[in-house]
Amino acid sequence: MTAISLRPLTPENARATVRLKVGEGQAGYVASNADSIAEAYVYPTFYPLTIYADDELVGFAMYGQDADDDRWWIIRMMIDARFQGRGYGRGGMQALIALMRDKHQCETITLGVDPANQQAIRLYESLGFRDTGEVEEGEMVMRLDVR
Repeated sequence: MTAISLRPLTPENARATVRLKVGEGQAGYVASNADSIAEAYVYPTFYPLTIYADDELVGFAMYGQDADDDRWWIIRMMIDARFQGRGYGRGGMQALIALMRDKHQCETITLGVDPANQQAIRLYESLGFRDTGEVEEGEMVMRLDVR
């Protein structure tokens, strides 16, 4: 069985992380990893992570706390097109939720998703996220209670 793990973004894996790409029809749903890494540099409460399946880099995630309202957000989640359909997105989300709950004692986790990205919405709903009715920057806001 493949082990999914979250690892720090490092000088050793940064270039390979920037080269990861989502599938053709998904490009409009997620910012590039380079843009996300730049955001993490500018916002000290954003934490970029890499996603590994065993010892192979398969994706990128970033989470953080909103300085305005103190909510914890999953800001980015992507699996490279070559590795999609293998359960790595689900495994990465489960690992990220556990990390946020355990390390930061999050009671709720929030994320934004393009309403047209039905595949991602189904994944998030299957993990317990629910539509809050909020819309932020054109994205549907979903929340998971992790108490």
